[in-house]
Amino acid sequence: MYVDMNADDDELGPEREVALRDGTIRYHDAGSGPVVVFVHGALVDATLWARVVPVLVDAGLRCITPTWPLGAHRVPVPHMDLSPPGVAAVIDEFLGTLDLHDVTVVGNDTGGGLVQILLATTPRERVGRVVLTPSDSFEAFFPPRFAFLPLLAHIPGALASFAKPAARFPAINRLPVGFSALAKHPLGDDRLRRWMTPTATDRRIRADAGRFLRGVDRRHTLAAADRFGEVDLPVLLAWAVEDRVFPISLAHRIAARLPNARIAPVEDSFCFVPQDRPDRLAELIREFVRDEPAARRDPSRATQPGPAS
Repeated sequence: MYVDMNADDDELGPEREVALRDGTIRYHDAGSGPVVVFVHGALVDATLWARVVPVLVDAGLRCITPTWPLGAHRVPVPHMDLSPPGVAAVIDEFLGTLDLHDVTVVGNDTGGGLVQILLATTPRERVGRVVLTPSDSFEAFFPPRFAFLPLLAHIPGALASFAKPAARFPAINRLPVGFSALAKHPLGDDRLRRWMTPTATDRRIRADAGRFLRGVDRRHTLAAADRFGEVDLPVLLAWAVEDRVFPISLAHRIAARLPNARIAPVEDSFCFVPQDRPDRLAELIREFVRDEPAARRDPSRATQPGPAS
């Protein structure tokens, strides 16, 4: 079920893949100790976290960094439910298949919205604590600046027309409706090209991305927020104070509804805190894992690696 792959980014550790019920997920696995699992957003992959993971591994944490099927993945999943609740269920299945316990789940951008849906719609028995960086929340799923993406996904051929130039000419991604709205500091052309190429070049991946984007709707994050009062887990909101796509007011609204949440403001960053301030995010995650006991902890199993071959 698990196959070692050649990792494109040594910082993330060896690449493996796991066969879930309806498709295959590739992920990187590095380090040993308490487990941290990362959830990125739409049209990016595991490399979003490449500058955070090595610091956490050096601090004694095991970092599992999947590429979720949100448009920058390279293994098509035509039979997988890619509605937002469906992807949340895939995250839960992933944790169970790898037999992970007392997991710290870290979400960013769309991935943070999916983590909120996960908390509201699954038993949460494997999750010990949660870190949310600037994320889709409440009525901002997607936020206004990116509301065009689900519309594109409904128009035949439009997603290809958007993705192909963005993959070929990475500077396009620095327009106000591109990744420049999410990162305060410039992203390299190679990384931008990497993120956009799967949707641009593989019609099967583009079909997956379209299925996910067509399902994005604020009703999912609003429904999740209605159940925040039931979430007894420690939650850290590592939120960028300068982010205009997901303003810190969203973090205050989330914290007001969760029984055990606190806000850690992050300076000099927009939404992509893992890229803009990896040092600060790693520090916050390390301290949070050390200082916050999980509501459900199984120390004998939390540090065991999943089966691999």
